[in-house]
Amino acid sequence: MSTPLARVSAGLLGLLVAVTLMAPLLAPYDPDAPDLFNALGAVTPEHWLGGDALGRDVLSRLIHGARTTLLGPVLVIGISAVIGTALAITAAWHGGRTDAVISRALDVLFAVPGIVFALIAVAVMGPGLLPVVLGLTVAYTPYVARVLRSAALRERQLPYVAAAWVQGRSGFAICTRHLLPNLRPLIIAQSVSALGYAVIDLAAISFLGLGVQPPTADWGLMVKSGLDSAMRGNAVEAVAAGTLIALVVCAVNVLGDRLGAQK
Repeated sequence: MSTPLARVSAGLLGLLVAVTLMAPLLAPYDPDAPDLFNALGAVTPEHWLGGDALGRDVLSRLIHGARTTLLGPVLVIGISAVIGTALAITAAWHGGRTDAVISRALDVLFAVPGIVFALIAVAVMGPGLLPVVLGLTVAYTPYVARVLRSAALRERQLPYVAAAWVQGRSGFAICTRHLLPNLRPLIIAQSVSALGYAVIDLAAISFLGLGVQPPTADWGLMVKSGLDSAMRGNAVEAVAAGTLIALVVCAVNVLGDRLGAQK
């Protein structure tokens, strides 16, 4: 992360994580408390970004909304990375029919847009963050697993694997103690790269009203409600939430590209 842009991106994400962890201390108001006297309120010293259509403080909702906006994508990528890594190493190690079955299943899943899985999960379980996370986890697993499988196949053919096998080590031990550590940089790079897409997908689904539900603060929801406010002359909420989403995605993509170049 030696480039200035990468350092700025890392600093931005670090600051955002810190704000997220300290949201109750930093937010000046209750993010869910309406104040009709501040409905569509202008920017003032008391309300730095004004109020939304219900008079809730926009800055407080942005601070608290970072939690759901970031938690969902992190869960999606974290779970899909674990499952995808396990599938990739299993396919590469066993080869043959096992590899063929896993590869074909990953190809089928990869061909379906992630938002379709999210919509199916919402249709079965109802709107909310958990169904969307589960649906997108299914969609993102092949994104990680397909790349890792190719790398694991290359590692599988290297001399150190044969040497460990001759020494009597089990396949599980070789995979966990040798293959997995050597794949770790690629796993991290793939996960960081996918995180930006997950942020966009979660925000889009919340914008459609199928993810995080009101009155919970969420950037995707704030863009949706902010568009209604913009039609009434106050676009601060939509612009602020949309800008933060764009900044997070750009920062994550910069770090992902940097990590990918270093692996």
